[in-house]
Amino acid sequence: MNREQKATVIDEIAGQISEANAVYAIDYRGISVPQAAELRARLHDAGASFRVVKNTLTLRAVDQAHPPGAESLKGLLEGPTALTFVRGDVAAAARALSDYARETNLMAFKGGLMDGEALDADQLRSIARLPTRDVLYGQLVAMVASPLTGLVRTLDALISGLAIQLGQIAEQGLVGGDAPPAQAAAKVPAASADEPPAPEAPGQETDPEPEPQPVQPDQAQGEDQTPEEDA
Repeated sequence: MNREQKATVIDEIAGQISEANAVYAIDYRGISVPQAAELRARLHDAGASFRVVKNTLTLRAVDQAHPPGAESLKGLLEGPTALTFVRGDVAAAARALSDYARETNLMAFKGGLMDGEALDADQLRSIARLPTRDVLYGQLVAMVASPLTGLVRTLDALISGLAIQLGQIAEQGLVGGDAPPAQAAAKVPAASADEPPAPEAPGQETDPEPEPQPVQPDQAQGEDQTPEEDA
C-alpha cells in the first residue's frame, strides 16, 4: 500500500468515526474470510459496517476524526482490532456481534465509543442485551395507548349503563305510572242514553227557580167586585 492509498484509507476511517453513532472495537483473531463476510451481512441489517484495518492507520484516522471522545479509541488499538461503525440501531449491532461470537466461540469485545462517551467491554455486553429500537418503540406506543384505551372502555361502559337505566325508567313509567293520553281516553266508556246525567260539579252556577208569591186579599176576589156599603 503506497502513501496515497494509505491517506485514502485514513480519510475513510476518519469519516466513518465522525459519522457513526457508535464505534465498537473487536478482537477478530481466528475469524476466517467467509466468517467475516457473514458477519458483515448480519451487521448490514442492523445499519453497521465491519472493517479490519492496521492499528497504525487507525491511530492516524482518530487524530483526524471530529467527534468528542474519539481519543479514547486509541487505548483499544492493541493487537488485532476490527472496528464496527454503527449508524443505525446500536443495540441491534451489539447483539449481532454478541450472537456471532457465541455461535463461533470467536471474537471478543474490547470497548468502544458512543455519543462521545467511552465504553468498556462490559458496557458493550450490556448494550447487546437491550431491546432493539423497534421493540422499544412498540413498548412506548403501548404505554401511551394504554390510558387512552382504558378511557375509551370506561366511556363505553358508562354510555351502555346509562342507556340501560333509561330503558328501565321508560318501562316503569308505562307499567306503573299514568298511561299516555291516547290510551287513557280509550279506557273511559261512553255515556249511555238511559243513564241519568251526571250531577253537576259543586260550585257550578244554575238559574234558580222563582219562589211563589203570596196571594193578597184584595187580589183573591175579582177586580170588578167592590165591598158592601154600611147600612
